[in-house]
Amino acid sequence: MNYPSKLVEDAVAEISKLPGIGKKTALRLALHLLKQEEKYSTQLAEAIVKLRTQTTYCQSCHHISESAFCHICSDNRRDRSIICVVEESPDILAIENTGQYTGLYHVLGGIISPIEGIGPADLHIESLVSRIAAGEVKEIILAISATMEGDTTAFYLSKRLKNYEVKITTLARGLPVGSELEYTDEVTLGRSILARTTYET
Repeated sequence: MNYPSKLVEDAVAEISKLPGIGKKTALRLALHLLKQEEKYSTQLAEAIVKLRTQTTYCQSCHHISESAFCHICSDNRRDRSIICVVEESPDILAIENTGQYTGLYHVLGGIISPIEGIGPADLHIESLVSRIAAGEVKEIILAISATMEGDTTAFYLSKRLKNYEVKITTLARGLPVGSELEYTDEVTLGRSILARTTYET
């Protein structure tokens, strides 16, 4: 592909590194930026730098945050007797959009996947156990994708938590097998939360 300048080529090379963006789309975005006022590009650049340098993770649930504890963990109106365990932060956003859940969360940071070399030690499992050991939690909802790796992770967690007096539930299987929570429609996800069932091994 021929570019009008080395500056455009460099911009396209960086933009195309984003997921789902090819060279042609990256070129369109670069040319779009050139058409805008300079402050538009400056504000975009500043927002990206702040995103990267000022974003941290909640010390309690590992959700994306701007401070030591995220806005959900800091909200005294949340039901602290329930923790919904998810793979990644986008899953929290999906569940929050249903308006059906008022408890807390715990982000594992992935799921167990031997093929990818991800084991239990690579996930935020011990911090979850510590939260449960504190004694305030009465129910754990395993809101993990209905894939083979997700089922493996749910099975491991159920075994890891079996010695604690905590109810373990999972999302109702109204969710399609093999689906990702992030892409599930809000109605189906909301009903799955309300119709959750006891997790059985």
